[in-house]
Amino acid sequence: MAVRPDFLIIGSGIAGLRAAVELAGAGTVLILTKAEPREGNTGYAQGGIAAAVDRDDSPDQHAADTLAAGDGLCDPGAVRVLCEEGPGYVRELIEWGARFNREADGTPALGLEAAHSRRRVLHTKDATGREIGRVLWARASSLPGIHISDHARAIEIITDGDGRCVGVRVLQEDGVTNVVGCALVLLATGGAGHVYSDTTNPLVATGDGIAMAFRAGAAVADLEFIQFHPTALHVPGHPRFLLSEALRGEGARLVNADGEAFMRSYDAAGDLAPRDRVARAAEQEARRTGRPIYLSLAHLDAGFVYARFPLISEVCRQAGFDLARDRIPVGPAAHYVMGGVRTDLDGRASVSGLFAAGEVACTGVHGANRLASNSLLEGLVFGARAGRAMRESVRTVATPADARASHRGPAVAPSLTASDIQALMWREVGLFRNRAGLTTAIDRLEPAWHTVHDALRGGATMAAEDWRTMSLLTVGRLIARAALRREESRGGHYRDDYPARDDIHWRRRLTDSLHVGSM
Repeated sequence: MAVRPDFLIIGSGIAGLRAAVELAGAGTVLILTKAEPREGNTGYAQGGIAAAVDRDDSPDQHAADTLAAGDGLCDPGAVRVLCEEGPGYVRELIEWGARFNREADGTPALGLEAAHSRRRVLHTKDATGREIGRVLWARASSLPGIHISDHARAIEIITDGDGRCVGVRVLQEDGVTNVVGCALVLLATGGAGHVYSDTTNPLVATGDGIAMAFRAGAAVADLEFIQFHPTALHVPGHPRFLLSEALRGEGARLVNADGEAFMRSYDAAGDLAPRDRVARAAEQEARRTGRPIYLSLAHLDAGFVYARFPLISEVCRQAGFDLARDRIPVGPAAHYVMGGVRTDLDGRASVSGLFAAGEVACTGVHGANRLASNSLLEGLVFGARAGRAMRESVRTVATPADARASHRGPAVAPSLTASDIQALMWREVGLFRNRAGLTTAIDRLEPAWHTVHDALRGGATMAAEDWRTMSLLTVGRLIARAALRREESRGGHYRDDYPARDDIHWRRRLTDSLHVGSM
């Protein structure tokens, strides 16, 4: 590549862009993205960004809601950082030109979402992530020393003899492999929703960052906790498009095929219970009745619905439904990974020279279940913190000499296809889990992963699509291993054979690494 950076950022979502802004002026910054620069989870975030910006709200109240949703496993220090620093970073976005919806008096129009005790979600209709991405792109592009390379797939983190990260191996769109040496690397690669067959995530969300970090020896944590969103559009022939929780925040109701609102019979908090409980209740109701479930807004003002949710209204129209008048068929889909590359509060991973921020990282801020609309805030806050820490760290870090591309051996491919892995994970490691199903999944994933991993260590090569499959295989295996080990139910992890939460034995976080496995 023409640019040899001081700082390498893998991923172009909110965490990566905010880190780049922080790093501007400290050295050359190169942002790698494997697809189009704006094709990531940030742009797909509909609901909004939560922050205690209202005079009647406070960081302490936001923190209390976050801790409650996290079901006993949040790191209190991480939650404190998120909720105390979040309002300042959101106000910064507004100063940079973010067009959040406003009330008639000019104050932010705040939405309500599940498990929040008050309205605190700022939004730009139903395209908040897209608006934040626009602002951050404009900001980053105006600063010196920031470069971007698209259609460049990072496939391997390169470490030196001391185990320090000194760069990455990159597969270009034309099939050429390059090595990019740098002082520090930030993983901002987003989530891993496509480990599952049904997901709200874009195609790029394949867990690449988690997979690369794990293969490089970094510790990962909390990967058993997967958030399944309860309301994804469920129409044959159409993608599982997210129907934002903000719909229920404005009064939408889950109903069964007879039109009966059922959530109160499963949870006292009804339609605004935490996502994990709503998703399981929706699936249980569908199993009980043997018929689909729906989201209904028919009791709300149609003009308000169309104005507040124009993007969702249009997608439903394309699928043959009127959001304001029809019952919309919905079902759970994989949405968010609470776990990831284990980091400190400044984004440092266990491998020296490697940082992570956003959904790929795991600070413990989400615990066992992420509070709605905390994801964009996490990317903003911890992306900035990681960028600042990298800026300060590079003063004492000598930029390594260019790593040389080693001779690569014969090609290898996973024995399981991507669709094999996705179907297996949905069936055995999905909303409801048990020892038999998890063991079945591991028995298929484990040998397939070891075969490819050993071949790669021996110098084998892979095609771009096989690297994608390897990421799914790696992350799927890690999720299944953690889920088998945790013999309780908590947050996004539910075991039929261990249905109760067990604070005596399992109020602790599970980590995994190549050096010290969790099994």
